[in-house]
Amino acid sequence: MKRIIIALFFSVAVFNVYGSELMDLNIALQNTYRACVDIDDDLHELKVLAGVNTGITAVGTGAGVGAVATGFAKAKTDKEIDKMESYLRELEESGAKQQHESLSIINISSDQIDKLFSDSNDFQKEKDELEKLNKKSKTLGNWRTGLMATNTATNIASAIIANKTRTTDDLQEKINKCIDATKGLNNAILSAKMSGEDVREAQAIYTACREYEFVDIKPINKRGTGAMVASSVGAVVGGVGTITSGVANSDTIRDDNSDEGKQKEKGLNTASNVLAIGATASSATATIFNATQIAAIKKVAKVSESCTGVLK
Repeated sequence: MKRIIIALFFSVAVFNVYGSELMDLNIALQNTYRACVDIDDDLHELKVLAGVNTGITAVGTGAGVGAVATGFAKAKTDKEIDKMESYLRELEESGAKQQHESLSIINISSDQIDKLFSDSNDFQKEKDELEKLNKKSKTLGNWRTGLMATNTATNIASAIIANKTRTTDDLQEKINKCIDATKGLNNAILSAKMSGEDVREAQAIYTACREYEFVDIKPINKRGTGAMVASSVGAVVGGVGTITSGVANSDTIRDDNSDEGKQKEKGLNTASNVLAIGATASSATATIFNATQIAAIKKVAKVSESCTGVLK
């Protein structure tokens, strides 16, 4: 009799401990379903956005690399132009000297001598080559400006999307509610077991969904923030670079053949190339953040897929 009384006392104590938390198993299952079922959809949307953003920043990085390569090709062409112009000036000076010497010896008009000099095959060949180089430089400058504009556009789009891929407090709140619901489900399972109910399905749901207790969504936020910041910086740098490149390649700047004008053109082109490198680096950094963010999302999504799978 004493043993029966002790057993009854122990049972009452157990129910006093859990009584306030125990609930009907069906209600606990419904609560778990409502709290946990939508999390996987939210994470799927984040994963899609991060994937799209990775593609966008990859395109931006490619455009930036193209802008840098084009900028350096233009710089090389401009050096060739400088050499060619210097050579033509030497030819002109040499021709002028020859004209002076010829005029002092032979009684022919300066117009005739000018025509003879202009018809010189070597001089005309160099002039034609210079014209081609100028056209090439102009084209390369336009390409650089266009590629930098593309890079800037992708960085702007990336910054906007990256902001959306950062998880909000709502997702964390949903996860917390799911964790609370699974704890309630566990208590209901204990109660149902004592009543002899079949708890296998409920146990499977609890086992899958309780894994939310061990997930951390902070890396998703950090990498989303990193991508947003990198893309924002790239957008600013690329925007300034696009404007600078356009100005450097404008006819007003290119046609100014004074020493000051030449120096200004060279400085603007150098600045454009440096800014192109900076914008490209930002795009590449954003791409890395986006890729690692996808990996972080997948870790959480693995739990959400498992939990949602057993709930449905």
